[in-house]
Amino acid sequence: TCYLIEFYEGPVVGGWYKVLDRLIPGTTKVDALKKMLLDQGGFAPCFLGCFLPLVGTLNGLSAQDNWAKLRRDYPDALITNYYLWPAVQLANFYLVPLHYRLAVVQCVAVIWNSYLSWKAHRL
Repeated sequence: TCYLIEFYEGPVVGGWYKVLDRLIPGTTKVDALKKMLLDQGGFAPCFLGCFLPLVGTLNGLSAQDNWAKLRRDYPDALITNYYLWPAVQLANFYLVPLHYRLAVVQCVAVIWNSYLSWKAHRL
């Protein structure tokens, strides 16, 4: 399951960073703040809302069970997301060149994906 998730996560996040950099082309503190707010306010909730059902589907959950699990786990996962990712993304958008951002996020994502995996496999 983890390897299949990487085929989803890497291209989606990498593509998002390119779009985000075109929408807000700059590296000032204000630009980094705008990128982080757009990332965490728009992209993160949507990404998480797709990621959790994808994991459920890959683990063989029925559509009904997957929906129930999403309703149960999504709010807590999103709140937990906001404890970690805004600070990471603010530093990432301000300090890291575009072509290294995905690598930085993937390093932090080892911890994050461990949490999501635990969340997804919890009954």
